[in-house]
Amino acid sequence: MIAEESERIKQVTAYEGRPPVTVRRGAGAPFGWWPAICIALVAAIDRIEYNLLAGALPTIQREFGFSDSQGGAIATAGAIAAIVLLLPAGKLADTGKRTWIISAIVAVWALLTVGTGLAGTYATLFAVRVLLGAAGQLYNPPSSSLLGDLYPGPGRARAYGYERMAYFAGLPIGVIAGGALAQTVGWRTGFFLVAVPGIVIALLVLTVREPVRGVGDRLSRWYDDTPAAEPRATAATVPMRAQLAALLRIRTLRSVIIGLSILFFGLGGLFFWMPSFYAREFGLAEASAAAVGGGAGLVGIVAGILTGSWLGDRRHHDRVAIGGWSLLFGTVFLAGAVSVPVLVPQAICFTLANAGFAGAIANLTAANADVVAAHRRGLGFAVLQMLVTLGGALGPWLIGLASDTTGSLRWAYTVVLLPLVVGSLIVLRGQRTYRDDAAAALEGRDD
Repeated sequence: MIAEESERIKQVTAYEGRPPVTVRRGAGAPFGWWPAICIALVAAIDRIEYNLLAGALPTIQREFGFSDSQGGAIATAGAIAAIVLLLPAGKLADTGKRTWIISAIVAVWALLTVGTGLAGTYATLFAVRVLLGAAGQLYNPPSSSLLGDLYPGPGRARAYGYERMAYFAGLPIGVIAGGALAQTVGWRTGFFLVAVPGIVIALLVLTVREPVRGVGDRLSRWYDDTPAAEPRATAATVPMRAQLAALLRIRTLRSVIIGLSILFFGLGGLFFWMPSFYAREFGLAEASAAAVGGGAGLVGIVAGILTGSWLGDRRHHDRVAIGGWSLLFGTVFLAGAVSVPVLVPQAICFTLANAGFAGAIANLTAANADVVAAHRRGLGFAVLQMLVTLGGALGPWLIGLASDTTGSLRWAYTVVLLPLVVGSLIVLRGQRTYRDDAAAALEGRDD
């Protein structure tokens, strides 16, 4: 009995310079859920702030007098600016202290948020949002690397799922808040108010301890009785070009990146224009349009993340397949949301579409961590975030352009359907290589 108990409990060096931590075999959160909660708060405040603009967009358009394509260009330009900085951010995440990096990024957001509320012209608004967009995505590589170290396989989908749930829940919350504030106290007030929780969250991140790199993977190997990996070269000693080449040779990673990039293309445009869609197609007031679109999105996202991450942790060897089928499920109901002209069934279809997309995101994000070795996980997530950011950036602009061309947001939304079907098929194909690539990552054989 004593021998069996000793096999289920292990002393693990989790933090530099601190005593070992007792870990029970199979624990999904051996170091607690507080780090995942902090990262989720970072993701939430980022997306809430970002999407205040979408909720208040009709009011801002009237004040500054710009077109739909110019409105979509604000989101697109900010996202493209972020792409330029993501690879250096990923490299830094593999070598620097990740908790400090995340905290500093959130503090910068808060200052730029105040700048948004002070903008007096479209040009100033555009410039500030580009700067904020450049900073907005940079938390992802260090936070994703951090979660990979703190949460081994049985809890990984939940940890990344909570972050993704907060990220995507922040979209409708920001849309709702932006529309309500614009109608009641003015759109500028919303940006001033959201800077305060941004500073608070930046301080909370500093309460998370920096873990030893690779501790999550070592626990995953112990849980699965996988032999210990041989020591690998650290990210600091390998040129970035060589690391990128090694990452792109991972077949499952390529499938996941393509699928998520297409998905973010659809979601980026969907959420940015949804309040305007409800206002134009169903004659709702700004606050009501933001509330319907944001509320349906929020319910779907929470349900999809909770269901998808639970299923992904119970069947973690099938995460990619679960993600692919969830993506296809969401695409079918998005087609319904686009084509149904009656408000209630349209909102139900929109809710189910978001549930499918959210379930896909939880599992595919965890799969991304599974197939990339710990010593270059920050860069792996930087590559992923760079491409999904590009996809998300193109969505608002292309749908705005299609709306100007066709005169209808309903027709404009159809541009995302075929790419989402293609993305689903590419992800499902990635299940063929997932188990081999995940095993290679645990052994450090990704180069």
